[in-house]
Amino acid sequence: MQKDRLQVGQLLGRLLRHFRMALYRRAQEAGYTDVREAHLQVFGNIDWTGTRLTDLAARANMTRPSMVELVDQLAKAGYLERRPDPRDGRAKLIHLTRKGRRVMAQAVRAVRDIEREYAATIGADRFEKMCRSLQTVLNWQSSESEGAAVAAPRRNMRPTERRSGRLLPVRRR
Repeated sequence: MQKDRLQVGQLLGRLLRHFRMALYRRAQEAGYTDVREAHLQVFGNIDWTGTRLTDLAARANMTRPSMVELVDQLAKAGYLERRPDPRDGRAKLIHLTRKGRRVMAQAVRAVRDIEREYAATIGADRFEKMCRSLQTVLNWQSSESEGAAVAAPRRNMRPTERRSGRLLPVRRR
């Protein structure tokens, strides 16, 4: 390890905290004052076509009761709704409402802005290389820990788009 930088875990943890705070701040500035920082755990892990509560909790690395509390708060605020799972009548899917889709669209724009700020700080090429390097490490880790929540594929993600040279996930069916 180099002595002029933090260890990788500290770098990733601190960067994630700064990223989440920037995202939260932008949500507040956009008028979503009833969204708390903890709610980012839901918005960051929900599929556009609905997600089971147990999947949300696993993706966020949270307990089911903690995720229930966040989902209940967001449902009460009008961002989410529960609907029957067509594949399993006993289960419910958590869906974004129209208001939830609006906040998600705002979040996509905010993430794009934050990424532009990062790219402006270190240069677009270095930022792209950093993202690709992190993706390579994540892919390797995911394959090493097959079956772990981090390796679980996300279903029904937004279609692939090109923005600022970045690829977004492909929708899986």
